[in-house]
Amino acid sequence: MDELSNKECIPCKGGVPPLSNSEMDELLEKIHSDWQIIDRHHLFRVWSFDDFESALQFTNDAGEICEQQNHHANFELSWGRVSAQIWTHKIDALVEADFILAAKFDTIS
Repeated sequence: MDELSNKECIPCKGGVPPLSNSEMDELLEKIHSDWQIIDRHHLFRVWSFDDFESALQFTNDAGEICEQQNHHANFELSWGRVSAQIWTHKIDALVEADFILAAKFDTIS
């Protein structure tokens, strides 16, 4: 996980080829085992917390990472639960930066 979490997200300007299935599978091995690849399109993970305040704090911390990396996830926040979806919207697919962002979230969970 450290290998990816220490990298910086490189903003996609479009025209970048999406990862192949084998590249996705290789990168998935480098992030927390709770991450899933959904429909070979996006990463998805759920975190559980003891209360709403903890879930909100995690969401804010993850959002700060998104701002620092200029790469933004989709979050769903509810009492004791946060989910995140990550993909590169410019190409509507997964690239290495999506896995880097996931690894950075792993450092705060």
